[in-house]
Amino acid sequence: MKRWITSLAMLFVQLYATAQENITDSLSLQTVEVSTIKATEKNPFAKTNLSKADIKRINIGQDLPFIINHTPSVVVHSDAGTGIGYTGLRIRGTDATRINVTLNGIPYNDAESLGTFFVDMPDIAASASSIQIQRGVGTSANGAGSFGGSININTNETVLQKNLEITNNIGSYGTLRNTVLYNSGKLKKHFVVDARISNIVSDGYIDRASAKLNSYYASAAYFDEKNTLRFNIFTGNEKTYQAYYGLPSDSIKTNRTYNSAGTEQANTPYNNQIDKYTQTHYQLFYTHRYNKYLKSNVTLFTTRGKGYYEQYKASQSLGDYGLPALSANTDIVTQLWLDNYFYGSIFSLVYDKKQTQLIWGGGYNRYDGKHYGKIVWAKNAPIIPKQYKWYNTDALKTDFSTYLKWTQTFSKYWQTFVDIQVRLVNYNINGFRNNPQLLANNSFVFINPKLGLTYTNQSLKMYASIGQANKEPNRDDFEGSKANKPVPERLIDVEVGLEVKEKTLQYGVNFYYMVYKNQLINTGKINDVGAYTRTNIANSYRAGLEVFVQQKVSEYLTISGNATLSENKVKNFTEYYDDYDNGGQIAKQYTETNLAYSPDIIANFTASIYPIKNASILLTSKYVGTQFLDNTNNPNRKLHAFYTQDARLAYAIPCKKIKEINLFVQAINLFSRLYEPNGYTFSYLLNDAVRTENYYFPMAPINFMMGINVRL
Repeated sequence: MKRWITSLAMLFVQLYATAQENITDSLSLQTVEVSTIKATEKNPFAKTNLSKADIKRINIGQDLPFIINHTPSVVVHSDAGTGIGYTGLRIRGTDATRINVTLNGIPYNDAESLGTFFVDMPDIAASASSIQIQRGVGTSANGAGSFGGSININTNETVLQKNLEITNNIGSYGTLRNTVLYNSGKLKKHFVVDARISNIVSDGYIDRASAKLNSYYASAAYFDEKNTLRFNIFTGNEKTYQAYYGLPSDSIKTNRTYNSAGTEQANTPYNNQIDKYTQTHYQLFYTHRYNKYLKSNVTLFTTRGKGYYEQYKASQSLGDYGLPALSANTDIVTQLWLDNYFYGSIFSLVYDKKQTQLIWGGGYNRYDGKHYGKIVWAKNAPIIPKQYKWYNTDALKTDFSTYLKWTQTFSKYWQTFVDIQVRLVNYNINGFRNNPQLLANNSFVFINPKLGLTYTNQSLKMYASIGQANKEPNRDDFEGSKANKPVPERLIDVEVGLEVKEKTLQYGVNFYYMVYKNQLINTGKINDVGAYTRTNIANSYRAGLEVFVQQKVSEYLTISGNATLSENKVKNFTEYYDDYDNGGQIAKQYTETNLAYSPDIIANFTASIYPIKNASILLTSKYVGTQFLDNTNNPNRKLHAFYTQDARLAYAIPCKKIKEINLFVQAINLFSRLYEPNGYTFSYLLNDAVRTENYYFPMAPINFMMGINVRL
């Protein structure tokens, strides 16, 4: 059905374009991208822009976090150890639930967990024309609050030249990537059509951590002097073997690829312990230019998601699943389903004349999500009813926001920036899997102001800004009693920076101070339904210095690097751990400790070498300092510092009849460092001794990827 709709849309575009043969070629092209949420060069915020060429050079089929791995203050990780499958990132130590992600201006964060599952849009980087990473609060955006940063992915570039690219990669751990990208170029003066299909498979470094990912992307646009209309449809399908339990510490030196998923089945691991999910995006953009000073954008969107993860569970009582219990426990296979719709609209009105720019924008979205569980097999048990669901709950979340941005240039050198956003959130949860009778109805009103000042003089830019962000708790935070309901988090962010951009030399420095009120962190505390939950902490902060430099040394060599030095502290909090000797929990007070997963140093270095015509060598290095797995500063609960080195050799084969033939070979983790960028920990009292269990997510030692890209 989806393929039929896409084919029909493309046929309609082609027929309509043919009917326009007599239209004159005097069009002023407008991109449909909702650029109103992106920071401009003169806005007073820390940001990094990746161009289409930058993305293409980096993209080898890994998930999007690995595309931005070498930008400032970023640390990435991968469940499978290869960057393919489930991946994640942190910016300035802040996890993905606090990073605002938009796709062509449309919110992408999961409405309930607030996380970002990039595995659900495989190879989206192949269709991206630009990516902007803002660090800190940044400018007002649609969707979730930005507490550590925001990522805006743009696929709506208008490509005027006809283009066909075929990319094939092969690498270690059974990795294969096949991508076909097509751009029609300008059709009969008013139309463009873009399409892509991708297939990525990998066995993963971790045992059985395989990934089978495929996606397609199709876009058709009409444009004239005053109007642009674009429709996008793209789908991602993922089937990954679960690898999110991590590696126990006693296996880190003896069996680094061990995976406990599926091992509840006797003799051999269960072969279908998988996560399977399909997500389809429908996006319709309309831009109208009223005159040279005023234009508007309206976008409608729907995101459809459906899938499950399957588990083999040994020795279960069917009575716990609402079925007649057997005389003895039995083995079962369950599927936990998520079935959801996310839809809405975003809009903006832009007035830009001489020294004044005003942007009014916002959006409304609604999330309808169903959570239910199935038993698909039970050993030595009566037949399970086909449509039986042992839990069936739903959730509804609505989000309305509006913002006004005013940029005023009041002299040759000075520019002010004022931005205020109002966001209204309503979140209703009708039960949880382990507590179906618990209902949560929550409404929030957030006001997020931002103010900044910029000075520019030729190649010099200096800026300062202060901004506020608020964020609601996520779904898991509400699984407790109404008496212990979490409250929203608040952040005040101060940014001060300097940048110099000359022809062969660019450098800059940015200072940030991020003060949190009621930040939600893991303390080990068990809530009223027996689940570990995050707790609001009154005071915590992040302070840091980000520096970057890029120097074109000669026509044969360009070097660049960035580093972040930071201090990340929680001032007062209470740790809880289970008391297996006496029951209950033990509380321990801390006064000032490091925030979890927040290294005090992150550094990147890149050398681009051009030894001969058509050849290039790219050397990339990364260093990440020590990270603690919790907020206690306990040296037995940490991730060690690590250094990695990648090397890439590329060569473009000259060819008269073909536009480009590009070959590359890349060594990832060249020196085969054994490191773990992510993990988790928990502790308990047993036999009068505090015991700590650490789990890690190791990355692969040296591995290779090679490929060929042909552009016709």
